[in-house]
Amino acid sequence: MGSTELAANLFRITQTEEKLVHDDIKGENNANTTHYNIGKNIREVIAKNGGTMPENLSTPNKSLKELEKERKNNNKQLQNQNID
Repeated sequence: MGSTELAANLFRITQTEEKLVHDDIKGENNANTTHYNIGKNIREVIAKNGGTMPENLSTPNKSLKELEKERKNNNKQLQNQNID
């Protein structure tokens, strides 16, 4: 996830939280509906301003899981080199 998508997600989360508190929204279904509507509004703003929709943003070449596996393997190799 790049900085643009991360920022949009954080904005969606904070705006949903504010609305839930400000409007004293109770119950899981009401919270889910509020969350959906805030997300829909934010997507509309992105589209209106000519931004790239999250699903159209570029993705990294490697997943976080792949990067973590590489890091662990590199650490093991370094440790083995230090032992030799």
